[in-house]
Amino acid sequence: MSDLSDPTSGPAEAAAATPAHRFALRVYYEDTDMGGIVYHANYLRFIERARSDWVRNLGNDQNAMREAGLIWVVRRIEADYLAPAKFDEDLLVTTDITNVTPARLMLHQQVWRGETVLFRANVTVVCVNAESGAPLRLPAEIRALL
Repeated sequence: MSDLSDPTSGPAEAAAATPAHRFALRVYYEDTDMGGIVYHANYLRFIERARSDWVRNLGNDQNAMREAGLIWVVRRIEADYLAPAKFDEDLLVTTDITNVTPARLMLHQQVWRGETVLFRANVTVVCVNAESGAPLRLPAEIRALL
């Protein structure tokens, strides 16, 4: 498996090395600050959209999970801002699984502009009880999808 945190390897190499989920997006005016660059918190929104799309593409019905009393939550994010994205640019978010335990799913996500990594994050997500917030083991049917 290639190290996708290596800023010298582009999204083409990433796609060839692993079955990364790829999510395309465009930077809108609302995503930028007064200088026309993407506001730092919006990178978290970009990677969240990509994770939601990835989960849907896996066949995991988050509405059914919620009705069963189980929801995904982010437990931890470690992020690096490497270069700015600007208004009207086309970006690509890649999502790769780095580890699955009985209770956690660890992901590596990167935001690319062409062959340049702009942002990267290691994200830990867990399942919790929708009402109490108590942590739960990842259901077997979800682990099987991964």
